[in-house]
Amino acid sequence: MSFDELSAELNNRKQQFLYRQRRTLETPQQPLVEVDGREYLAFCSNDYLGLANHPEVISSFQNAANIYGVGGGASHLVNGHSKAHHDLEEALAEFTGRPRALLFSTGYMANLGAVNALLDKQDAVFEDRINHASLLDAGLLSGARFQRYLHNDVESLDKRLGKTEARRKLVVTDGVFSMDGDLADLPAISSVCEKHRAWLMVDDAHGFGCLGKSGGGCAELFDMSTDQLQVLVGTLGKGFGTAGAFVAGSEELVETLIQHARTYIYTTSMPPAVAAATLTSLKILQTENWRREKLETLIKQFRTGCEQIGLQLMDSPTPIQPILIGESDKALDMSQGLEQEGIFISAIRPPTVPQGSARLRVTLSAAHDEEQVNTLLNKLEKVARGSGII
Repeated sequence: MSFDELSAELNNRKQQFLYRQRRTLETPQQPLVEVDGREYLAFCSNDYLGLANHPEVISSFQNAANIYGVGGGASHLVNGHSKAHHDLEEALAEFTGRPRALLFSTGYMANLGAVNALLDKQDAVFEDRINHASLLDAGLLSGARFQRYLHNDVESLDKRLGKTEARRKLVVTDGVFSMDGDLADLPAISSVCEKHRAWLMVDDAHGFGCLGKSGGGCAELFDMSTDQLQVLVGTLGKGFGTAGAFVAGSEELVETLIQHARTYIYTTSMPPAVAAATLTSLKILQTENWRREKLETLIKQFRTGCEQIGLQLMDSPTPIQPILIGESDKALDMSQGLEQEGIFISAIRPPTVPQGSARLRVTLSAAHDEEQVNTLLNKLEKVARGSGII
């Protein structure tokens, strides 16, 4: 290995329009943001309910920091498990209708920890082809026989499950697919799992807060019990507006994770103030139904507007509204053109999405208003026409 080799690889990514660059946000998560010294109207945050900058959430964080300090100090199993953590776990268990919930520092760590605590080389894991990278990495690292089934294709999953003689079988899927915005067919998947005596694990990172009558995500939307959906994962940095993640399930599942999930055992707990702030977020998202209702209105407005313009949207009923462009250079041109018009939306390119399916990943928030969505639609039409997309 040499630095010249790394430099050549980086230059190759640039030539393929796949080079990623960080931008510096200088304001809170909100519709109007300042990035690298310029103001934009942003449509690329996962703060779906507008809670990341909510004054009550901020106040809870500040008050808890005065009580607990800033850092967690140690892992949960040493002396890093505060009352703020414990209260949040109990509230999340009640919220999800599960006996127990367990906090993790990130969604990536929750997925790695859960899969690797449950499986080894005697077992088999079956994953949707377009699962999030953290789920795919979790399956590959587990040592279990790793198989990917066709996207949301129950027949494909059924065939693969029917051919295995593994000790344990775990089916893993996103609840809401993060780059397409569509929903997993959880009732059908659960039925196939029951047929083959397999467990189902769902990462509902993008469903919690947005879906279900009280924001309980896909499990609430499809009325999935613990017996039907054994391992439920949620992240707190999206609909909840804070940070971290959790796994909810049976008493036996959570105790198994405490004993064997290395990403839980061997890392410092999240700051207690984040847990306290999240508890406030949870109360808000459960009681303020208008946030989900407003999201539904904005989603309909945006989809209707894109159809009138002639932009190709993917089949998504969620705040994730990808505009399919195709080639990476064209998606990048669209993103840069929108920036010049004061609109901030990232171009999503391979390997995050398959070759030939580069897109603009538009995300809507309850913090947006109808006038801002209209502004987005007008700018999209102008830039798309100028780029020859429509």
